Amino acid sequence: MKGIELSKLYYEQICKPKIEAEFSEYKDRIAVGLVGEGSECYGYDDELSQDHDFGPSCCFWLTNEDYLSFGQSLHELLETLPKTFMSFPALEESEWGSGRRGVLNIDSFYLKFIGRKDIPVTIDDWRRIPETGLSVATNGLVFSDPLGEFSKIRNGLLEYYPEDIRLNKIAARCMKIAQAGQYNFARCLKRKEFVAARIVESEFINETISMIYLLNKRYKPFYKWMHKDMENLEILGKYIHKKLSLLIDSEYKDKIEIIEKICESIITEMKIQGLTNSKSDFLLDHGVIVQEKIKDTDLRKSSPWLD
Repeated sequence: MKGIELSKLYYEQICKPKIEAEFSEYKDRIAVGLVGEGSECYGYDDELSQDHDFGPSCCFWLTNEDYLSFGQSLHELLETLPKTFMSFPALEESEWGSGRRGVLNIDSFYLKFIGRKDIPVTIDDWRRIPETGLSVATNGLVFSDPLGEFSKIRNGLLEYYPEDIRLNKIAARCMKIAQAGQYNFARCLKRKEFVAARIVESEFINETISMIYLLNKRYKPFYKWMHKDMENLEILGKYIHKKLSLLIDSEYKDKIEIIEKICESIITEMKIQGLTNSKSDFLLDHGVIVQEKIKDTDLRKSSPWLD
């Protein structure tokens, strides 16, 4: 059983009845779900994942006012519940896994992952937030949120980047994919700089995956899961997932052709989305065009290489 399914059943069968029976005065002010750190929040947990920070548990989010008012009482109530459930042992938090579950302050939760307590407003606000933080803050499931305060911020983040930010990031990916894969990789091989070639290949893979998330308007997750998760993306997800797997298993002599096929597919999709009209097969040329589509003057004039 996946952790998120276990968490939902634990809430519905154990936590919810207890809260409704003994904490009914506040039940409509508590948001419950499983969101945040841990492979189970992405649905990618397996048997190996169960060796740390895994077990029947949920997140219970309260506003700052409510957290100060009855957060401790809710915590004490939850401590009386069975810790084992459906043959799964109790959650044992590791040194680095504490504070992920249980009673949480909404402000503190979002501050931890996106550096602020509310939805970003300005271009600069968005640029300060690490993309993986946005992914962590919007993964998982919310089981219940009658008050709506937790979900209001979550839903605002799920609306994705402002288009100017997305364009800037796509322009940057064009530059870096081209620089690493279409330019430097072959040059490293010609110089027999094979360590450098490995580094360049890794850079190409990372930037390519990032591009696919941008084209799908989805936040890229933590590096451990970004390739696996990409396979589920509607636009180019399965195709690029397969091509990158082929890339790492191929001989050096075959890698350049695979890189060019990947770049070709990205350019085709960018044209479908109206991001470029260039006939060039070099992604860097398309990056310049995308950058010029940005409406915000300061962002448009900034270097896309800086993203």
